[in-house]
Amino acid sequence: MKTSEINELTDKEIVERIQAENENLVRLKLNHAVSPLDNPMKIMESRRNIARLKTILHSRELNENQN
Repeated sequence: MKTSEINELTDKEIVERIQAENENLVRLKLNHAVSPLDNPMKIMESRRNIARLKTILHSRELNENQN
């Protein structure tokens, strides 16, 4: 997910995406622990998506507090 795509989302949608990505990350980690994933880079990609979402959400919160 690109930053430009995240910027178009509302705060509520971002929170929902964070929850969905967290669930996906847990599922990927469990599957990887049981048997190796075909593409283990998906775990890193999921972690980065969560970080992007949280960063944008936090910056929006800071902008609201300043105004």
